[in-house]
Amino acid sequence: MFSKPKIQPETIQAYAETEYRVTGDQSLVLRIGEYNESLSRLYKFNKVDSCAFITACNPYSRSLSDAANAGRHDELGRDLQHRRLKFFQGEGKHPVGDWPGEASYLILGLSLEATKILGKKYEQNAIVWCGSDALPQLVLLR
Repeated sequence: MFSKPKIQPETIQAYAETEYRVTGDQSLVLRIGEYNESLSRLYKFNKVDSCAFITACNPYSRSLSDAANAGRHDELGRDLQHRRLKFFQGEGKHPVGDWPGEASYLILGLSLEATKILGKKYEQNAIVWCGSDALPQLVLLR
């Protein structure tokens, strides 16, 4: 009668513990449920009040080759450029887990609904979204 959950509890826990790092000139680390002052300043500078952190790697947590993940990451980047969104390179990596880091993007000014649609398009279990409070939250998609 009951269906098996699509995302295992230990996977959700790993997502919640992951560090979502933005690299380059806008270096910062997002942690689920922790206010981020650097993100708040980035919002003010760019005149936005939300952002998303998303990857296209390892769809539904199925491990792909480095080449396949690189292709998916590039495709997401082209998608963001086509939409004329401002974004930064990043990586999601568990601080102690053995799952490899995943190339990602921090996307400024993306609504929660648009973020969910993008996450589903790239077959992700979850995304990270931050509203005007600069408080990263894990949003499950399945």
